Amino acid sequence: MTTPQWAWAFEAADGTPVEGTVSPVFTNRFDAEQWLGQGWREMAETGIASAVLLAEGKVAAPAVRLSSDV
Repeated sequence: MTTPQWAWAFEAADGTPVEGTVSPVFTNRFDAEQWLGQGWREMAETGIASAVLLAEGKVAAPAVRLSSDV
């Protein structure tokens, strides 16, 4: 049995992926969401406009806006 993997994909304001930005991989959704909650301001300052939660590489929830510029 494999452990579930949760990670974030990051997008710029125009919806394109933000290159070079990698999320840690988490074993549960709570930890993934907590990590984003703790660091979203810093991510927004680097140009990340939204984050999409992935479960096993598939979209698990709608994008979370990190910036009002989206």
